[in-house]
Amino acid sequence: MQQIIECVPNFSEGRDLELIRRITDAAAHVDGVALLDVDPGKATNRTVVTFAGEPEAVVEAAVQAARVAAELIDMRQHRGEHPRFGALDVCPLVPVSGITMDETVEWARKLAQRLGDEVGLTVFCYENAALSKSRRNLATVRAGEYEGLEKKLAGSDWRPDFGPAEFNPRSGATAVSARDFLVAYNINLNTTSARRANAIAFDVRERGRVKRKGDPLTGEIVRDENGKPVYSPGSLEAVKAIGWYIEEYGIAQISMNLTDIEVTPVHVAFDEVRRSARARGIRVTGSELVGLMPLRTMLEAGRFYLEKQQRSAGIPDREIIKIAIKSLGLDDLKPFDPAQKIIEYRLGALLPEGPKLVRRTVVGFTEETASESPAPGGGSVAAAVGALGAALGTMVANLSAHKRGWDERWQEFSDCAARGKEIYEALLELVDRDTEAFNALITAQRLPKGSESERKHRDQAVQEAARRAMEIPLEVMEKSLESMSLLMAMAESGNPASVSDAGVGALCARAAVRGAYLNVEINSSGLEDQKLAADLIARGKSFEEQAEKLECEILAVVADKL
Repeated sequence: MQQIIECVPNFSEGRDLELIRRITDAAAHVDGVALLDVDPGKATNRTVVTFAGEPEAVVEAAVQAARVAAELIDMRQHRGEHPRFGALDVCPLVPVSGITMDETVEWARKLAQRLGDEVGLTVFCYENAALSKSRRNLATVRAGEYEGLEKKLAGSDWRPDFGPAEFNPRSGATAVSARDFLVAYNINLNTTSARRANAIAFDVRERGRVKRKGDPLTGEIVRDENGKPVYSPGSLEAVKAIGWYIEEYGIAQISMNLTDIEVTPVHVAFDEVRRSARARGIRVTGSELVGLMPLRTMLEAGRFYLEKQQRSAGIPDREIIKIAIKSLGLDDLKPFDPAQKIIEYRLGALLPEGPKLVRRTVVGFTEETASESPAPGGGSVAAAVGALGAALGTMVANLSAHKRGWDERWQEFSDCAARGKEIYEALLELVDRDTEAFNALITAQRLPKGSESERKHRDQAVQEAARRAMEIPLEVMEKSLESMSLLMAMAESGNPASVSDAGVGALCARAAVRGAYLNVEINSSGLEDQKLAADLIARGKSFEEQAEKLECEILAVVADKL
């Protein structure tokens, strides 16, 4: 699998769009890097940039962007609402696919060294890339901000990890890390009071608020044995938050960093802020995503709100995402485009995976099948027919979940719809995988065989490809057969008005099983391991027999109800 990492540098300039463009162009011009998002903020005077690609290219892009930022940004002139201490303030690397966190840490440290050696920046490593435990927390590393940096560097405890230890008044310092997805997320309030927004932020953020004796606002601060303030924890773990007023929007916001979305997902943070705001007489009007968000986060939010509405979650992802956008008010301040704001959707254009068959129109897929190219062929068509059968079962489940008078059964049918969605998504994936398996077999057969070593390599590749060419249609059979139990349940207890749809779904599923079995048989001739071939054929025959029996049973139920 291709190694992909994301880089999210934050530059201390959010108002000069031409300057920002010159910085981002430096990154975008590096081969193998996709510029995913540029999010400038006037009030914060800060721009969050997101780009992704293979590690070496991403590190090169970060170095080039940092070089331009160091030339163009003068920290002596910088003012903004957000904490900062450098022109390139922070530069985290995030593993996306095919790469571990430990590997990402190594790339982060390589980046930090290059920023110090080649750009001349003063660099501290934090979070997973930290070289000492005392520097894991960004707030600790950036404490005192730019204004306190000269004094900080003069102390022996704050010698930088890379780059010059002398204070550079123009570029300040940079913090480099490797981290999991951090969602930068702002929640909008119907108030202009930054003080009241801060009070809500203190309610919910993990650190909480300073303990005081007597009056919670003016009382004496409680301190520990070392003289440091003692904090009362907030209600949300893995959340950093402050309140501020954003002049360009004319509202106050809770600005949040969700540092572990497995611990506190976006929808949990949103609802908790809404609860705290309501208790203080303030209303949440919506929210704003800064940068990008993982697809799973949006889907989790959509499913959460669908469940609260007692509605089926077994609907297409695009519909779940719509529910998430509206429930979180992500379009409150400006339009929210999932194609631009969800990282997997943006990365789709970066990953070198050729055009997907399943992304074509019905006409396009049909015409490609009809062309003189041998693929897609019967295996891909069988998978597509199976996906349609499972989709019909899912449709009946969704219609049943919303049927008037069946309100108490919504969860039952929602679970069925979710199961059906899982099946048809797997079958859609198999549409392309079957064609890929066929193409891999043809490629293996065309390998050179002039020498003994070449013949050995070719034979091994052919046998591996032949085995996969049998296993993929077996997966189609298994998934299509699995859909038939759902179709039976929908025929028996689903919306009676849709019983014919369950019947058509059963016909599709049976056709998919039989069609895929033909591919198992024809590809068995190329497998030299006859025992393995016989085992795979026997497995397929069992699936076919089960499908034939289930088809008869489902159609009998349908005929009886018709």
